[in-house]
Amino acid sequence: MRYDALLWLSFGGPEGPEDVLPFLENVTRGRGVPRERLEAVAEHYHHFGGVSPINALNRAAIAAVEARLADEGLDLPVVFGNRNWDPYVEDAVAGLAASGAREVLVFPTSAFGGYSACRQYDEDIARARAACGAGAPRLVKLRQFFDHPLFVASVADAVRAAHASLGDAPGVRTVFTAHSVPEAADVASGPPDEGGRRYSRQIGEAARLVAAEIGLADYDVVWQSRSGPPRIPWLEPDIVDHIDALHDKGVPGVVVCPIGFVSDHLEVVWDLDNEAAERAAEHGMAFARSTGPDTDPRFAEMVVELIREHTDGAPARKLSDFPAAGCTVDGAPCAVACCAPQRRP
Repeated sequence: MRYDALLWLSFGGPEGPEDVLPFLENVTRGRGVPRERLEAVAEHYHHFGGVSPINALNRAAIAAVEARLADEGLDLPVVFGNRNWDPYVEDAVAGLAASGAREVLVFPTSAFGGYSACRQYDEDIARARAACGAGAPRLVKLRQFFDHPLFVASVADAVRAAHASLGDAPGVRTVFTAHSVPEAADVASGPPDEGGRRYSRQIGEAARLVAAEIGLADYDVVWQSRSGPPRIPWLEPDIVDHIDALHDKGVPGVVVCPIGFVSDHLEVVWDLDNEAAERAAEHGMAFARSTGPDTDPRFAEMVVELIREHTDGAPARKLSDFPAAGCTVDGAPCAVACCAPQRRP
């Protein structure tokens, strides 16, 4: 089938100090987050001049994909749209409609299932089409790619580079991390007949595949960036707590791989490069963090392969038979019981 464009759909981030609080208000809209909590989180952004690296990294990744498409003779313009900041997805879809686009592929910048990682992008698509009205193009979201060989290879090489930065010192522990979610949300992140927990199980499978690529027999999977009331159980252990536990066991250092994130953004930079790195330093432990895969040329190659699954009927390349959602169309969730939103207390 012929498609008119690719919509690059991401989370968004502030690009100046004046953007920070409006951006955080967008992220937390309808959740009843106190103003003082937003102001506390805003300080993390102001620590870096009020700029999240995510938009710039997305633009660089888009340029790499455009170059790859041109090299392969695929005439597919790439349009950038965000959930929470300019350029907004609603404006991107309106622009596509105005240009005459009728069939559009969508690449969401998340490799995994779960509400925030997958279904919320379906909601973004549905909202943008509704805002556009009757002239909205048909939007087809590409599949999850946590076990795509190019994704796994790029993450594995980044972990190798992080170990090399520590001189490949013996005893350094590899720790994979992803954004924590409430336990209830994780249970709901997969159809009940698959046992639920698609999000945490996919994270674990991706970590296993990367470890196997490197030849690691032992590694850890932990979580970061939890928020919300302490009484609500979230996925554990937290990365900082885990560094404490490793220190107690005499581990001399850690290489942390933020496998749950495609791009470095403020949660990665703050939670890992600041809080986790500082805790390791307090213990006298060596610390290194691997970079996100979106800066690797193989990431653009992978995106084009995902596109060709639709344009050319190319077979899907996967390193496992682990459950993963396929494409979704016009924002309709791929399964009624999958990745359902959770009521927030």
